[in-house]
Amino acid sequence: MADSGEYEGDDDGSVRELCANGACMKAAEVEAKLDEGNIQEAESSLREGLSLNFEEARALLGRLEYQRGNVEGALRVFDGIDLHAAIQRLQPSFSEKSASKKCRSRSDSHVSVSQHAASLVLEAIYLKAKSLQKLGRLTEAANECKSVLDAVERIFQQGIPDAQVDNRLQETVSRAVELLPELWKQVGCDHDAVAAYRRALLSQWNLDNECCARIQKRFAVFLLHSGVEAGPPSLGSQVEGSYVPKNNLEEAILLLLILMKKYHLGKIKWDPAVMEHLTYALSLCSQTSILAKQLEEIMPGVFLRSDRWNALALCYSAIGQNDAALNLLRKSLHKHERPNDLMALLLAAKICSEDCHLAAEGIQYARTALSNAQGKDEHLKGVGLRMLGLCLGRHAKVSSSDYERSRLQSEALKSLDGAITFENNNADLFFDLGVRYAEQRNLSTALRYAKQYIDATGGSVLKGWKLLALVLSAQQRFSEAEVVTDAALDETTKWEQGPILRLKAKLKIAQALPMDAIETYRYLLALVQAQRKSFGPLRSLSQIEDDKVNEFQVWHGLANLYSGLSHWKDVAICMGKARELKAYSAEMLHTEGVMHEGCGQTHEALRAYINALLIEPSYVPCKVLVGSLFSKLGPKALPVARSLLSDALRIEPTNRKAWYYLGLVHKDDGRIADAADCFQAASMLEESDPIESFSSIA
Repeated sequence: MADSGEYEGDDDGSVRELCANGACMKAAEVEAKLDEGNIQEAESSLREGLSLNFEEARALLGRLEYQRGNVEGALRVFDGIDLHAAIQRLQPSFSEKSASKKCRSRSDSHVSVSQHAASLVLEAIYLKAKSLQKLGRLTEAANECKSVLDAVERIFQQGIPDAQVDNRLQETVSRAVELLPELWKQVGCDHDAVAAYRRALLSQWNLDNECCARIQKRFAVFLLHSGVEAGPPSLGSQVEGSYVPKNNLEEAILLLLILMKKYHLGKIKWDPAVMEHLTYALSLCSQTSILAKQLEEIMPGVFLRSDRWNALALCYSAIGQNDAALNLLRKSLHKHERPNDLMALLLAAKICSEDCHLAAEGIQYARTALSNAQGKDEHLKGVGLRMLGLCLGRHAKVSSSDYERSRLQSEALKSLDGAITFENNNADLFFDLGVRYAEQRNLSTALRYAKQYIDATGGSVLKGWKLLALVLSAQQRFSEAEVVTDAALDETTKWEQGPILRLKAKLKIAQALPMDAIETYRYLLALVQAQRKSFGPLRSLSQIEDDKVNEFQVWHGLANLYSGLSHWKDVAICMGKARELKAYSAEMLHTEGVMHEGCGQTHEALRAYINALLIEPSYVPCKVLVGSLFSKLGPKALPVARSLLSDALRIEPTNRKAWYYLGLVHKDDGRIADAADCFQAASMLEESDPIESFSSIA
């Protein structure tokens, strides 16, 4: 048996030799015979010159042809020998190795010779697979490559040892392990590819860290993007007590997290593609908090710090931690960092658009983004205009003057309309415009955008149905609005029906059908009970808050219904149920005040309203009712009532009750013209008043 089969030469290729068993011969002599087609003569030369047997000589000849680029010639040489029979003959040599520890010293040299012989033969099979691959015979190539691994498993039944392994043998095994799943993918046998990947990662191949990392990365990418459901690993490959992924996504994330851990431990080099695939995978399952942790653990210098801040901001924004996200973006957009980063500006503007007190800051971010949306980024102008419109509309809600509020609302609509020219198929833009026009009581335009939103989303988003029903209710088309709620119920699952059912109950009340409304609330309470059973008796606070059918809102709505019917005992019962879920809330104190006021208990009602305003200072319904009560306390209380009602209209300019009570205050104060204007505004708003505020879905 040969102790090696080397192909040596200088860098410039001037001297090339074939060496084995301590002897060498010039490669040119063998190549000349191969060029003449004398394979047998070339084989004889090798056998005589290097003391090789038939299989080893042919394996060396095949390698020589492959290295010369003669793939078809290499395949002819490899086809001329029974490589698998040679492997069979090698197996006993290795089984003898572990037969007796006493014979170890005597058999070491024999095992070494066997390893080198195995290396030649296994490499020949591997190169045959590569030749078949280059010739497009992929299925044959995959089967040949698989036979390399099968042979290795038969030869090394306990796995390839960590030490004393021939380098060329280990290299061949590593290459074959890496190649097999790629061949099955090229053939189109995806399930065989999955099996090959798992075999590569679960068997003892003695792979180095970089090779193993390449396989793990390719397998993760395949799981994410192949579209083939791999299913969990077989029971035979599962280790007791270990985590077993349930689907492709879980398995891909597990592999990518293992790669990240290897990088942190310094076992492999940094690969930015791993982070990109992990970002995609964790985003698919809304686990951006885990992604944020991975980003935080990456050593400084790998990412530009502004890039890291922006990525972290996206992660925190996705899980609702807007304060943390905005603070990171402020650092990224500092004048000494990247103040004109378009994506950071747009994200910052989006976060600010969700908070009235941050809207002014968001306006600046959006305007800076628009000025930078030039050239290749011009397509983002639509996004910038939408963010600007949302921030302007939100800022209008906290404006201190009517003129400023009107100006901001006009600019907001102008920006949103401008965004349509860039993004005329953006469903979210249809919704935003629908809400803004509805708030300004331009109901026909709002109705058009609400319908466009439902068409664009296929009716799959609940807020679109709710907007459409509210616009129809503002047009006093209650029966049509009820048809919309029924359609929404058909399009949603049982657990998502809570908001629509509450809306339907309010529509029944608006049509003077209180008993039908009570029946709807009974169905809602049945859903609440079913939901509670699905979680079990011990539910956490977060689970209660995340309930699809909000029990507190059901009891509160029922209390308001009974309050409208003056059934005060029923109101008290419903309020008691609601307080068990939320002890302190402005909504419940408002209902309590209405109950006291209905029973003639003015002081108790006033106390409840004031307590509600202490909890939520900008709660408009209580401001209005406190103002109405003060207006009845005589001339000295009229300035206080006027101040409260004016403040309520600053927050909610379309509140018809506030206009009505302010008209009464002006009338009692002798301002007849102002009173007439207020009564006219209240009358106009009553004709377009929705059953629920449009801001509840904004």
